Amino acid sequence: MRRDVLELRQFYASDLGRAARLMVGRKVVEAWGDAHGLDVLALGYATPFVSTLAPAARRVVAGMPAQQGVEIWPAGARNLASLVGEDQLPYRNALFDRILLVHAIEESPDPIALLREVWRVLAPSGRVIVTVAARNGLWANSEKTPFGHGRPYTRGQLAELLREAELEPSGWTRALYVPPAGWLAGWAEGFEQAGSRLWPGFAGLVLMEAVKQTFAMKPKGVRVRARVAKPILVPAPGAQPAAQTPLRQTPLGPDRRKP
Repeated sequence: MRRDVLELRQFYASDLGRAARLMVGRKVVEAWGDAHGLDVLALGYATPFVSTLAPAARRVVAGMPAQQGVEIWPAGARNLASLVGEDQLPYRNALFDRILLVHAIEESPDPIALLREVWRVLAPSGRVIVTVAARNGLWANSEKTPFGHGRPYTRGQLAELLREAELEPSGWTRALYVPPAGWLAGWAEGFEQAGSRLWPGFAGLVLMEAVKQTFAMKPKGVRVRARVAKPILVPAPGAQPAAQTPLRQTPLGPDRRKP
């Protein structure tokens, strides 16, 4: 059963939720920059992490699963959020250049069907980031946060799931080393810096980027202008170069180490 949208909103309004928003949002910006001129989809409950992309992106919209519920987003402006069916997203083929999934697949009744819909609406040169609770992290074992519900994943399990949906993993990183306790939220930055060096395996979240495999099948009747991907995340386990946009190796930071 999915967390209710009101529960998710309440969490991200808390000190711990604001810390999670900062740490994960930073990873997204590192990977995608400001998404200048791109079409971006926030799927699940990913709106806390894409607001910084809105000024430069051509379009940023949010799709929230029917079982979760939807809220008006962004606040105080024209609504860009809609209620969606997980196995039938209301968007045309190859529409989005970037798709971010947060609180999306862990509680989905059919994560493969959801990811195949992501494949369908992703442009041939597009990139998707899936954010999940890490199986061996503290956040997956705490029901006080939304990340403590549903199915957590290891890095290998997530890579396998993406490949089943014809999405080829191209990079990964970790986030949220601070324990899921509200009184420690003020120390989140320190935990993030120390944890990435001293105990990387205990991060709360895994973020994995993937590109679209287009050799299996291609959407018809849609023309999408090609864009060159600029990778930032670490190569995922067993990742192969993308069919259309080969990824280049980039310098590794303290939390972007070789698998």
